[in-house]
Amino acid sequence: MTTLRLLAISGSSRTGSWNRKLVDAAARAAQARGAQVESLDLRSLALPLYDADLEKAAGVPEGARRLRDALRAADGVLLSAPEYNGFPTPLLLNSFDWLSRLQPEGDAPGGLAASSGKPLGLFSASPGPMGALRSLNFTRQYLGMTIAMLPVPQQFALSKAGEAFDESGALKDAKQQAALEAVVASLIRLATALKSAG
Repeated sequence: MTTLRLLAISGSSRTGSWNRKLVDAAARAAQARGAQVESLDLRSLALPLYDADLEKAAGVPEGARRLRDALRAADGVLLSAPEYNGFPTPLLLNSFDWLSRLQPEGDAPGGLAASSGKPLGLFSASPGPMGALRSLNFTRQYLGMTIAMLPVPQQFALSKAGEAFDESGALKDAKQQAALEAVVASLIRLATALKSAG
């Protein structure tokens, strides 16, 4: 069987982001299981705030096509995001809102066709005691229902994230590492089954 290809995304692009560290840790766990992982920085897509007038005047920005193409090439997605006032980050929501506006172009599918049925492993990290769990559940609903991805049942919310990583970026706590690896393993099982069936 060909190597499984996963896409790693953080819903935060700030310098030193705990969610970037968390999805990087998930990526390493996936690589240890034989997967190939590519990372995508949502901020690098340079997507403006969604505006229907802007879309009408200039079309969908090129960054949305980059997101579509990255999703299209991947067998599954690892995604970690913080919460802003209990909800997913504007960076994350805006990126996928723009994706949803893409129509089919030549041989390329529309944005929702590229994301539909794509296996998804969800993580979140926060300095607080709940680990951004409130946002994680909204992210699951948004990406599962609106963007038509397939979140695996397991998810991992990392609390007290400022204390959780060692100098190499690995999780210090063995139980937290096991919880992260459970999500990764579930994603790989689903992605492998769908790839084999397809």
